[in-house]
Amino acid sequence: MSAADVVGQDKPTPPAETTPAGVATLYRRALDNLKSGNLGVLPIALGIVFIVVFFSFKATNFFTGNNFDNIIVQMAGTAMLAFGVVFVLLLGEIDLSISYVAGIGALTVAELQLPGSGHQINGLLAMVAAVVICAAIGGAQGSIVAFVGVPSFVVTLAGFMIWQGVILQKLEQPGSIIIQDRWINYTASYYFSDFAGWLIAGIIIAIYAVTVLGGVIGKRRAGVAIRSPGLVVAKLVGVAVAAFGVVAVSNHAKVPHGLPLAGVLVVIFLVILTFLAKRTTFGRHVYAVGGNAEAARRAGINVPRIRILVFMISSAMAAVGGIILAANVNSVDLNFGGGTLLLNAIAAAVIGGVSLFGGRGEVRAAFLGALVIATVSNGLNTAGYATGVIYMVTGVILLFAVTLDTIARRLQVRSGR
Repeated sequence: MSAADVVGQDKPTPPAETTPAGVATLYRRALDNLKSGNLGVLPIALGIVFIVVFFSFKATNFFTGNNFDNIIVQMAGTAMLAFGVVFVLLLGEIDLSISYVAGIGALTVAELQLPGSGHQINGLLAMVAAVVICAAIGGAQGSIVAFVGVPSFVVTLAGFMIWQGVILQKLEQPGSIIIQDRWINYTASYYFSDFAGWLIAGIIIAIYAVTVLGGVIGKRRAGVAIRSPGLVVAKLVGVAVAAFGVVAVSNHAKVPHGLPLAGVLVVIFLVILTFLAKRTTFGRHVYAVGGNAEAARRAGINVPRIRILVFMISSAMAAVGGIILAANVNSVDLNFGGGTLLLNAIAAAVIGGVSLFGGRGEVRAAFLGALVIATVSNGLNTAGYATGVIYMVTGVILLFAVTLDTIARRLQVRSGR
């Protein structure tokens, strides 16, 4: 070995070049993702920031604790429906029945908690029964799609009309049913104390940190390099700021005061369904079937079973959303499930970034999309705009999101991804 080799081996790597190289790598990855159409949540995140800033200047009482809690409760029901829609869209299918399936869920809990009816049960049991019944409805509709081969558009459109008819038939005589059970009403009307809010935020951050660090440790043990350690830290900080920020604003609300239970329920289902979609065999199969059903079948995936389970998830989440929506008004009437509920639920998933072509999207997209719709609607109402303007603005946002998704898909095809 020559002296030059020894000198070359002993020469340390200059530490000053480490950070610029890391920044350059992140920059190249971001530019590559942009060119290939892999936009992630950046557009929707920037959109939410713009909406909040805009309405903060437009309406003086928009950015207040009271209104912040109102937005959380208003978006909760739609977000639950949108969570289920994500799984259906990942298959490249559609579920047009969810708004009135949500009505069936709400009608079920209203009937089962009705005092003096002869079949009154505890509100918690009533909610479980409603979810099970609606999941069975989804299973029936999914079976027709999976085994008979009828397009999901037709099956769920028929379901839309059938379940609307059931609600009208059942409520034609009383007109409406008042929900008196406190457990059911708590889903939209319960607010945690200041201390409980901070504790919940801390638990959420701890769980997220353990999950992220567990993934990092797993990669290290498998010999897989951590591509962006700084990004991992940034995500942890971002979640901490968001969690404590939400609690801080909610605790400044006067009436009602504190963190809404509805918001906590949204986060719980977001975590559970994200785990189901990203960390389980079932979730991987859903993405595979949505990407190419025939290839998934040849790979040994039971495609009909996946389709049925997805429609069951969609209807079950519709029931959860329907219960929260009913609790928000303490009743179920003839018009429950109508209006813009269906369109808002589907729009929330699409606006958040779930592809209409199947195989691409995440559960968090529904959360972000529902937040956009609720914030825009609340902001326009607070600023005094007419209902027609709210519809038009929501439609423009939806059209923009679908256009962006189409462009992104074309870029992905060109880049071979």
